[in-house]
Amino acid sequence: MALPLPTSLTPSKVSSFTDCALAFRYSYIDRLPEAPSLPAARGTLVHRALERLFWDHDPGSRSPATAHAELAAAWDELRGHEEFTGLGLDARSEQELLADATSLVDGYFRIENPDQVEAVGVELTLEADVGGLLLRGIIDRLDRTPEGEFVVVDYKSGRAPSAQQEQHRLGGVQFYALLCEEVLGVRPAKVRLLYLRDSVSIEAVPSDQAQRGLRLRTAAVGSAIERACSTEDFRPKVSALCNWCSFKPLCPAHGGDPALAAVGGLTA
Repeated sequence: MALPLPTSLTPSKVSSFTDCALAFRYSYIDRLPEAPSLPAARGTLVHRALERLFWDHDPGSRSPATAHAELAAAWDELRGHEEFTGLGLDARSEQELLADATSLVDGYFRIENPDQVEAVGVELTLEADVGGLLLRGIIDRLDRTPEGEFVVVDYKSGRAPSAQQEQHRLGGVQFYALLCEEVLGVRPAKVRLLYLRDSVSIEAVPSDQAQRGLRLRTAAVGSAIERACSTEDFRPKVSALCNWCSFKPLCPAHGGDPALAAVGGLTA
């Protein structure tokens, strides 16, 4: 019996399937719960603080002090969510999390001056049918330059990549540029990744060649997912990512039992 296809493709789904088809199945088709992650929770908190900074404050009032206040407000808003309560943090660990999140917010201010940014969209959801595939993405920030051009901005709370990894990391934000072109009718002039921990900005221009390549790769991944669902053949790929995978106890490549997935048999 064929498995149901995902209703849409996002940058995270494309990346997940490419990294490990079996983990993709567990996450996006079987929808098994994943263990809470401190890095993911920290990223959620910082993204929300920066979203509030741009959404609630006009240029001229986006200071570090304002950002710190919005971080505190974001913590009050999110601390009761399962993503955070599931971590089981004690008071000291919570303070360490907030201190690290504060350093990431401060790192943002070393990259750019938000008072000089015209953000026309924050946490902007875009969907488009591209070659028969429904593509979907949420853009952290869409800016407009003084020349009237769009720039797609994506925040990252991890370490900046090496020069050899830059193009791979830019793949997701190039996906957002494709969505902008499809939905808004205008291709962004640039895509930017802001690595808050290292205060590093990586930019690229979404050229004709890059966008054609992205369309081809996305179509290929979509076809591969369709074939895997039809045959129920999702194979694991062993890599360093396995060390952080919530589904490792179910993975046959690591001696796990895939049959446990039917009953949600994940262990910590």
